[in-house]
Formats: sequence, structure tokens, C-alpha cells
Amino acid sequence: MKTAHELVAEAKAHVTEVPIDQAQDAIRAADLLIDVREADEFAAGHLQGAVGMPRGVLEFRLAGNPAFERRDLRMVLYCKTSGRAALAARSLQSMGYLNVQSIAGGLEAWVQAGLPIVLPEQPSFD
Repeated sequence: MKTAHELVAEAKAHVTEVPIDQAQDAIRAADLLIDVREADEFAAGHLQGAVGMPRGVLEFRLAGNPAFERRDLRMVLYCKTSGRAALAARSLQSMGYLNVQSIAGGLEAWVQAGLPIVLPEQPSFD
């Protein structure tokens, strides 16, 4: 039986991971930026312009929406550290999507590089 880490390593061998220093350019060139983390993780902070599509429902959301029918859509995916994004990218490749990338190191690498994220608005008690 394969471990989760083995599955991620196998996926990463087949997907393109964008280094963090090239991630902003990849995002600008993309048609779609997808955060594959869970909804509560997305709500706690995400990349500007990202669409939240948790990995568990990603394929269903893409398949059920005519806006995502083009197999040449340029997609960039990310998660917390890049494991889930790699697995999701591999799955999208299996669906026939041709231009799928994931961000190496995920959101943690993004934040560590000092790049901006969208944080939830805090309520004012004034």
C-alpha cells in the first residue's frame, strides 16, 4: 500500500511545479487560480483572485460548469504546502486539462516569501 507521501511524490513527478519566485508571473498568465484547500482554510486567507475549490469536489465543479470545458485553460493550483495541489493537478491532467501547474511550497512558501494574501475582514467593535 502506498503512503500519502508516496502518492504526492508520484503526482509531483508528472506535474509542473512553479517555483515561488516565478509564481506571480504564472498566476498573471493563468486563466484560473484555484485554491484546493478546504473552505475554512480559504476563508482564513488566500491569494488574490483565487477561486476556492476544495480538492474533494474539484473535478465535479469543473466538469459541471461550461466555463471550464476548454481543455487548454491555463490553471495554477495551490494548497498549504503543495501536496494536495500536486494530487489535484494530476487528477486534472487525467481529465484532459493540458495546462495545469501547481505552486511549489504552496501558501506557506508564498507567505514565507513575503507575498501578499487576502485576509478576512475583521469586525469593528468601535
